[in-house]
Amino acid sequence: MTSDIESLRYPIGQFAAVAATADVRRAALEDVAALPARMRDAVSGLSGPQVETPYREGGWTVRQVVHHVADSHMHGFMRLKLALTEIEPTIKPYDENAFATLADTRLPMEVSLRLLDGIHERWMAVYRSMAEADFARSFRHPEFDETFTLDRHLQLYSWHSRHHVGHITALRQRQGW
Repeated sequence: MTSDIESLRYPIGQFAAVAATADVRRAALEDVAALPARMRDAVSGLSGPQVETPYREGGWTVRQVVHHVADSHMHGFMRLKLALTEIEPTIKPYDENAFATLADTRLPMEVSLRLLDGIHERWMAVYRSMAEADFARSFRHPEFDETFTLDRHLQLYSWHSRHHVGHITALRQRQGW
């Protein structure tokens, strides 16, 4: 039973950073760049009741997942910029579950899909301009009491992009949508 719950929570497995190489970085950048199109594909053609379906029992609805990804990736983009412009800044964590209950998460998903288009275009412009040494820059995450290098941050958002698209595509597969 636990493995079933885990596979619903983590359809691509839990995040695990690996040693940063040029190939790892390139693949991660491709995942982040592809997120807006992959998210649009994942939700394409879903009906009103389908977007209100949780991806698992006790989980967020498809609509909430899309809005969450926009929230998270806005934070991720700003964390990148802070780490590139300050010396190991301490970032501000946020309560993603509380964010998922606010009124804006009842808006059409298209609002957050458009946000993802713009955020990712800007995010990729910054990533693609970075020198290799820039990926060693870091920020402090007080919630985890850890320092995140920008290499780890990139890998995390590569995983995060695939993770949440995986929630939606796995739900569609299970439901036959």
